[in-house]
Amino acid sequence: MGSGSRVFPCRASSLAFLVPSFTSSTRLSFKSLLTRTSRSPSASTLHRMASSSNSSVTNGGNINPPAASSSSDGAPAVAAAAAATPSSASSAIDFLSLCHRLKTTKRAGWVRRDVQNPESIADHMYRMGLMALIASDIPGIDRDKCVKMAIVHDIAEAIVGDITPADGISKAEKSRREREALDHLCKLLGGGSRAKEIEELWMEYEENSSSEAKIVKDFDKVEMILQALEYENEQGVDLDEFFRSTAE
Repeated sequence: MGSGSRVFPCRASSLAFLVPSFTSSTRLSFKSLLTRTSRSPSASTLHRMASSSNSSVTNGGNINPPAASSSSDGAPAVAAAAAATPSSASSAIDFLSLCHRLKTTKRAGWVRRDVQNPESIADHMYRMGLMALIASDIPGIDRDKCVKMAIVHDIAEAIVGDITPADGISKAEKSRREREALDHLCKLLGGGSRAKEIEELWMEYEENSSSEAKIVKDFDKVEMILQALEYENEQGVDLDEFFRSTAE
């Protein structure tokens, strides 16, 4: 495959979300990608995340204070919160440790095609999240919801792995395994509002039941073929099948 730009068909409404000037009569060409690095969270940040995993959070992302105690000095409420923290922290750390597999499990399609140093599942979801983050606004589309959906849509693969059509597993069986894995992850997190949000986002994506889900599913395709183009240019491999798979 040559090093020139590659075009592909995709739903115009979704690409307009990412690229404002995109219309139904045009095609998007990828030519190059500039990568950036980001710092990992510090241990103290991770501890704060763990401690607040089951806390109630407002739409603005601020942790709500605990409910006021009925006593004048608030000591019972403070004691109860202190007693609950180790369990909440443990649940969050267990959940995050299991999600570590998303960082180490390579995407099966690239492995099958002998791509060198193929991306992980987490790599794929991360760039989808960035796509949603930098996307242009569209009336009626919740961009924040798209970002969240992008970073959880493959979360069940931390347990079941990246199941592809080449594995010979039916869609129904794949769905059953992934749903079972999602249930386990949510229980591991300790239930509560955060687990419920992850479950709802995942189900919405799987069922393609909202405008946001449709947008994120197209981001899934766009990210895959952008990655395919990069591998073609970097390694001289022919990955045309991945481009063809996005055609509707």
